Amino acid sequence: MESRYKRVAIKVGSNVLTRADGTLDVTRMSALVDQIASLRRSGVEVILVSSGAVASGRSELRLTASKCKKMDSVEQRQLFSAVGQAKLINRYYELFREYDISVGQILTMKESFSTRRHYLNQRSCMMVMLDNGVLPIVNENDTVSVTELMFTDNDELSGLVATMMDVQTLIILSNVDGVYNGVPGQPGVSVIPEVEPDRDLSEYITAEKSGFGRGGMITKCNIARKVADEGIEVIIANGKCDNVLVRLMEKDSEVLCTRFLPRKGSISSVKKWIAHSGGFVKGEILLNKKAVERVCGSEAVSILPVGVVAVNGDFEKDDLVRVLSEDGSFLGIGRAAYGSVDAKAFMGKHDCKPVIHYDYLYLE
Repeated sequence: MESRYKRVAIKVGSNVLTRADGTLDVTRMSALVDQIASLRRSGVEVILVSSGAVASGRSELRLTASKCKKMDSVEQRQLFSAVGQAKLINRYYELFREYDISVGQILTMKESFSTRRHYLNQRSCMMVMLDNGVLPIVNENDTVSVTELMFTDNDELSGLVATMMDVQTLIILSNVDGVYNGVPGQPGVSVIPEVEPDRDLSEYITAEKSGFGRGGMITKCNIARKVADEGIEVIIANGKCDNVLVRLMEKDSEVLCTRFLPRKGSISSVKKWIAHSGGFVKGEILLNKKAVERVCGSEAVSILPVGVVAVNGDFEKDDLVRVLSEDGSFLGIGRAAYGSVDAKAFMGKHDCKPVIHYDYLYLE
């Protein structure tokens, strides 16, 4: 039966792909591959964002504690990833080959999303793979990433990939059933089935991180919220639930999960890129009260120099800058039409072109 979904991104966490001792759970991987093959047969294009390389490498090398102590955390991660990524992609290759599905490996870094050109190059690569029936398998390139340039975890990477590739749904598979309205296991506590735009979940989210991953529910919810605001449905579900992917696509009511409902209305691909580029801003532009009211109002307006009260940082034309109110409240991110020198020179003046055009402005 043909699916109503045309393209989905699936993020599989380390805790889904590894056993308690850190070794790769080949049985679980095989089950997920079976489900992805089923989705593809129903006409769904799939992009797989897969963790598991570091855990796979750790179990492959089985280094003693004394040897690990001789390396810092970045060196350990680089070593385990280099060995584990080869093992992981080879396993996927063998499993998908049983269904005559070709796979392609994409190793990326946060830095690769820092410019619009790099962003579009990655998109073009994945599009040509999909157009030719190749399944993209994406992971962070931990062998060359260093701490300050790493993604929070692959949840953040999956959010970037989902928006970049204009998927209809992002499925985040973890070792939990979704977002709970309290402490799991306590009386009366259950999974929140749907999260509407603007619903506050802060009272329910814990800061705990899962065993082999870097992120926790806070990261997942933050990413889910941002992606859903860009018009993409996001589902957080348990990757160890039987046939979970197929059942989620069929909206099986018996599958526990949390669905973040997409905000209605479209957003341009440029704004999607800007929305996820907060880590690459080069400066700040502060607006007076009147400018804030206009920019945050119901009409689409650009930021004019007359409303700018301060310019901080050293940036060039087309760099990303943070947009703040005069009291320092965060408003959004935009691409500067001037460098910082000219922005300061035109600050407060009338009859000048926008310092940030609306088409290149993303507001929170």
